[in-house]
Amino acid sequence: MTSLLTNSAAMVALATLSDINNNLANTNNRVSTGLRIAQASDSAAYWAIATTTRSDNGALGTVEDALAIGKATMEVMYNGVESAREGLQEIKQLLVAARQPGVNRMNIQTQINGILTDMVNKADASVINEKNFLAIADHDTENMTKSIVASFERGTGGTVSVSTIDLDINGLFLTDGEGTVADREGILDQTRAGITNSATNGGILALQTAGATDPIGDLSDSAADMTTLEGFITAVDAALTETISAANSVGVVLARAESQESFVAALRDANERAIGALVDANMEEESTKLRALQTQQQLAVQSLAIANNSAQNVLALFG
Repeated sequence: MTSLLTNSAAMVALATLSDINNNLANTNNRVSTGLRIAQASDSAAYWAIATTTRSDNGALGTVEDALAIGKATMEVMYNGVESAREGLQEIKQLLVAARQPGVNRMNIQTQINGILTDMVNKADASVINEKNFLAIADHDTENMTKSIVASFERGTGGTVSVSTIDLDINGLFLTDGEGTVADREGILDQTRAGITNSATNGGILALQTAGATDPIGDLSDSAADMTTLEGFITAVDAALTETISAANSVGVVLARAESQESFVAALRDANERAIGALVDANMEEESTKLRALQTQQQLAVQSLAIANNSAQNVLALFG
């Protein structure tokens, strides 16, 4: 039955065209943005998971930056300790040479003075990001636990935490700026060592011979002085052992920071892949769907035109 008031065919064709246009708009949006789920209305659950993961990845990016700075700080500290170890090794060898009767110990003293000054200068210069873990102001007031941000973690129930790699620098730092020589605890100014180039140099390997400014150069070949010299050798060897231990401790933390840096980078990549699996559009599928919808749209327009023209056929009945 044909009705002049109700064109059922046109209504069906119009509804079909409307659906096709909606699908075409969605597909066009996916092709243009590359996203299958661009907002919560597309899929609330997947959008929430992807958004949370993307936020966590941003925090992990900050962790990567912190690890890079922390690793650089540890490298500076390690190089400073290694420099001190090399200097102490050289002093130890000079002290052993000073044990030889008849040797010019004042020349040896001059060399030792230069090495000591060089070691302290390098300790003072071991600064990065305005931090120096080798030359500290006062070990009594300094926070001796140094931390590197290592990870951002989201646990069950949505709880979050930040993990750190910690290094206790007690026994690792080289110089201490505390007021009195006797209170200083840096490896290079420990009170049990026995060498200094002057009473005013800040207590480098302090506990000098009473009243002496050149404790090595002033030594003679006497048995008592040789005993004193051997005490100096023992003291320097003890400090050398501590620098080796310090380098080992810093090296362990440096290795952990490097390993964590690689892990965080891999974790970020894995999160990006997870986000992509949840919300990214399949471009091959969407492009094929786009072509099909464009064809369907053309056919729907033609169907609507035919349905609208059907009413004109009624006029032929009154011809």
